Amino acid sequence: MAEITLVEAVNLALAHEMARDPAVVLLGEDIGNNGGVFRATVGLQQRFGAERVIDTPLAESAIAGTAIGMAAMGLRPVAEIQFSGFLYPALDQLINHAGRLRNRSRGRLACPLVLRTPCGGGIHAPEHHSESPEAILAHTPGLRVVMPSSPARAYGLLLAAIRDPDPVMFLEPTRLYRLFRQPVEDDGEALPLDVCYTLRSGSDLTLVSWGAMLHETQAAADVLAAEGVSAEVIDLATLKPLDMDTILESVARTGRCVIVHEAARTAGLGAEIAASLAEEGLYSLLAPVQRVTGYDTVMPLSRLEYQYLPSVERIVAAARKTLEAS
Repeated sequence: MAEITLVEAVNLALAHEMARDPAVVLLGEDIGNNGGVFRATVGLQQRFGAERVIDTPLAESAIAGTAIGMAAMGLRPVAEIQFSGFLYPALDQLINHAGRLRNRSRGRLACPLVLRTPCGGGIHAPEHHSESPEAILAHTPGLRVVMPSSPARAYGLLLAAIRDPDPVMFLEPTRLYRLFRQPVEDDGEALPLDVCYTLRSGSDLTLVSWGAMLHETQAAADVLAAEGVSAEVIDLATLKPLDMDTILESVARTGRCVIVHEAARTAGLGAEIAASLAEEGLYSLLAPVQRVTGYDTVMPLSRLEYQYLPSVERIVAAARKTLEAS
């Protein structure tokens, strides 16, 4: 079993589904001959041909709209937006068409498309390349939103997303593309969507995160363990629909919760989780829920980037605060 990076796992999943299902087609800017800006599709045009791995113009709205038309007519397109900061011209297509097609056609048409895009900061990229748009997308009815945090989950969740009959936004944390390797077997086994993954069991508090921030969150759990604190770590994986049952069950055991996300604080998904805990798990809580997030400002350029991103120290401080509360 090969040890591969997250971006290699994406490539592996795409190749597996293209070989398995001739209806799967890829489209996006520079994805064919160049293999994409991060090389997520490298070698696929040479293997499957230019009719199935399609280089498009620099037109995000056209990429999304074309993919919707393909999906409505029986194909399973996987479209790439080169950076999530370039996603916004495609929101018209995603919100008004992809998310509504099944409802608008009263079930006559489906929209089995996947729209992939790298997201998040931490790679010293210029402006518009380090966005965290998951809350905007999760607020859109009809869209499923998925974000893997490891090569194995990227492989299994992408397989599931491509096989899903409805549109899936597949957000790939750029910082994790080549951060570490993990054994991944190319066995075609999809991972379930719409569920959280408990990465570490614990009894003193629950740490909830997703995407690249799982790296710092698990490191914070290690620091807390050295202090004698047992932290349970939960990876959301599917951000919409949200598996609150797993979080509620964890907090019922631990009594405390810290939510960590890279996106700006106001109206982030952490607020939704905290509100759901207040509504459905208030009597389990021994202390107020804490959030460790990005700031309500534009992601700064590279010199200040890591001042914006939640750090292990900030996560540990929030955990200590909730542990001290009675």
